[in-house]
Amino acid sequence: MSYSLPPLPYAYDALEPWYDKETVTLHHDKHHAGYVNGLNAALEKLEAARESGDFAAAKALSKELAFHGSGHVLHTIFWENMKPEGGGKPMGEIAVQIDNDFGSVDAFKKQFLAATNSVEGSGWGILGWSDELGKLLVLQSEIHQNLAVQGIVPLLVCDVWEHAYYLKYQNKRPEWTAAFLDNLVSWENVNQRYLNARCK
Repeated sequence: MSYSLPPLPYAYDALEPWYDKETVTLHHDKHHAGYVNGLNAALEKLEAARESGDFAAAKALSKELAFHGSGHVLHTIFWENMKPEGGGKPMGEIAVQIDNDFGSVDAFKKQFLAATNSVEGSGWGILGWSDELGKLLVLQSEIHQNLAVQGIVPLLVCDVWEHAYYLKYQNKRPEWTAAFLDNLVSWENVNQRYLNARCK
C-alpha cells in the first residue's frame, strides 16, 4: 500500500493573514510531500527486505519509517486542525476535558504555548489523549517522533519546524504559535478527534 499527499481542506490563501499563501504552498506541496515520499520509500525497502530475508538495514529503515511516517501523520492532522477564522475557545466535550485536566482553558493555553515555544530545534507542540492514563497531555515532539508518550493520540498539533513559519514570522516562534492558537485552530476538528479517540 502506498500513500499520497492529501489535498488541503481549504485554499492556499484561506488562512491569511495569519498563515501566508507562500508558506502554506511550500509547506504542503514540498515538505509534507517529502514525508509522504519518504514513507513510501521506507515501506518499499522494508518489503524488499522481507522478500530477500536480508534485514541488515533494519535499524536504518525503522528510523526512516518512524521519521517519515510520523511526519506524514502529524502534517495531515496539522492541516485539518486549522480553518479560516479559527481560534477562539474550545467547544464541546474537549472543553470539559481541558478544564478537568488543566484547571482552565487559560492554563492549558499557557502550558501549550510554553511547551511548543521551547521545543529544542525542530518539532511540534502536541495536545494528545492517553486512553491508558485517562487524560489529556501536552507534549513536545522533537523532530517528528522523539519524546512521545506511547499510546498518545494527537488531537491538536502545532508545527515549529522553521519551514512552517519562517517566511512570515522569521525567528519569532512565539508570534507564530500565538497566531496559530488564537486565530487558526479549528476546535470543532479537535473536539471530533477527541470524541473519536474516546470511542476506540
